[in-house]
This record gives sequence, C-alpha cells and structure tokens, in this order.
Amino acid sequence: MSEITTRAATALLSLLLVLVGSLGVAAPATAEATTPQAACGDTSAFRRVALSALPSQATDTVRLVQRGGPYPYPQDDQTFRNRERILPACSSGYYREYTVKTPGSSTRGARRIVTGNSSPKSYFYTADHYASFVLVDISR
Repeated sequence: MSEITTRAATALLSLLLVLVGSLGVAAPATAEATTPQAACGDTSAFRRVALSALPSQATDTVRLVQRGGPYPYPQDDQTFRNRERILPACSSGYYREYTVKTPGSSTRGARRIVTGNSSPKSYFYTADHYASFVLVDISR
C-alpha cells in the first residue's frame, strides 16, 4: 500500500472507531427489573426478624430510640429520605435513622435502625447500608 492509502485507511479506521464508540455511549441503558414500592404502612413484603436475632448492638440502639437518646453520633435521629425506595413510600420526614454500632469499627459502619412514624412505631434494620431491610419485631 502507498503512504497515502495507509494514511487514508488509518483515518477511516479511527473515524469508524469513534462512531462505534459513540453509539455505545448513546445506546439506552437496560432497566433492571424492580419491585413496585409499597404504599406507606404496607410492610407485608418485608421479612420479619426478632430483635433478639439481630446483633446485640441493634437492641442497644432500639433502647436508645425508645428513651429518646442521647445518641452517639450527630447523624442519628435525622430524617431518612428513603432514596433507595426500598421502604414503603411515605411522606418526607416519616422515617428517622439511627446508627447500630459495629464493634471494632472506627466509623459508623453500615448497620442502621430506621424507624417509621406509625403507631405503633415500625422498626427496620439494615446491615448493608440501605441495600436491604428487614422489619424488626421489637417484642421478641
């Protein structure tokens, strides 16, 4: 091949790669299958777990919540916004979150109790920083 033909082929190949690459970026993302978010107060889809089956630090946190504090972290007793949309869809300010201490951790860790402003109050536990929740039966 001549030098001009080689340059033209290289330029054409470069242009083709750019076009193919931009098509990949512009292609629509596939949506994950999701479960519709439950209505506020509908906890029927949640696995129920006895408080006694959770780490002992979860019991400590529930007792603090029942007493109204004082809480070990400034982020405790703050509004949980439910951005993950895993908990039932309730109005802003309905949920509050509290840290469940993780022994040996220098940070707040991933474990939380999230309460719902229902009567009686609902308690949810997450061990994986809001990726999943169980409904806590605090009477057991």
